[in-house]
Amino acid sequence: MDKITRVGVDLAKNVMQLHAVDCTEHVVVRRAIARERFVSWFANLEPCLVAMEACSAAHYWARKLRALGHDVRLIPPQFAAPYRKGGARVKNDAVDAEAICEAASRPHMRFVPIKTPAQQSVLVLHRMRTGFIEERTALVNRLRGLLAEFGVFLPQGIHQLRKHFVDRVEDGSNELAAPAREALMHGLAQWQALDDEIAWLDTQIARHVSDDPQAQRCMKVCGVGRLTASAAVATVIDARQFKNGRQMAAWIGLVPKQNSSGGKPRLGRITRQGNDYLRSLLYQGARSAIQAAHRHDDRLSRWIVQLQARIGYHKTLVAVANKHARILWAVLAKGEHFDPAYVCARAAAKASG
Repeated sequence: MDKITRVGVDLAKNVMQLHAVDCTEHVVVRRAIARERFVSWFANLEPCLVAMEACSAAHYWARKLRALGHDVRLIPPQFAAPYRKGGARVKNDAVDAEAICEAASRPHMRFVPIKTPAQQSVLVLHRMRTGFIEERTALVNRLRGLLAEFGVFLPQGIHQLRKHFVDRVEDGSNELAAPAREALMHGLAQWQALDDEIAWLDTQIARHVSDDPQAQRCMKVCGVGRLTASAAVATVIDARQFKNGRQMAAWIGLVPKQNSSGGKPRLGRITRQGNDYLRSLLYQGARSAIQAAHRHDDRLSRWIVQLQARIGYHKTLVAVANKHARILWAVLAKGEHFDPAYVCARAAAKASG
């Protein structure tokens, strides 16, 4: 058997597909292997480049193979798809593994940094919290809709529903029967249990922020709270992988989609690519920064006020979220502290000239 220099792996729950080539790009191995034999197969292989898609369990397998001495690289799925033979109409595990192997050979391919168990553990807190919030929202909407079936209408907002729910359910003047009242009260108990779970996760996230110096520096940015700081540190593993803040903002999905050609730039809507959870947190932080901008007199706040007066609230919201992403890049990549009066050297030279 020729010496294997690169292996493309299509991960799955039970059966992994392998596609290996040698230094002349000749196919050496094309086979499926069970999950139980996956690590042992690589343990008997000389260290080489192993490429996988960044998907479920990819970081776990990457850490296992890296411990064996292999050079493991994770490829975003959208970057490997163009190398699939047959395009979008032809897809199977063998073709996917071959496409991953081919994509890894490109000299300018972008890869996903491998997360540590500690970073993934922090993201578990965020994902559990997001799931509980979605469950609570669905439960609240269900309770409100069921009450409306009996002519019991409550004011909008979760706080208003929590305030008036018990009184309206126990009101004997409505058409609710005893089994329905009991079922609704069970729904209220589940609602309170979800509130307790979310509060516990908030406490754990706050503890992570208090123990992480990078997260504490991120929190000094106006509009960046505990959730955003914790998610940014755990999601952006190494901010130095981005050349500048503009690249990080584009990775999060806070830049316009381009359809430019012939030297004529055409900018469309925001791409919404990248991490949607971190992007949503930055949007929420931008809302608070816009609301507080008129109460401050620093350079960043004046810019926000002037921008809102010129282009309106919603475009300013995206611009401020983009600005926060770039600031977070400087904080995480360079170890700098946030300064609302900061002026870059190029802007200062332009103003003085």
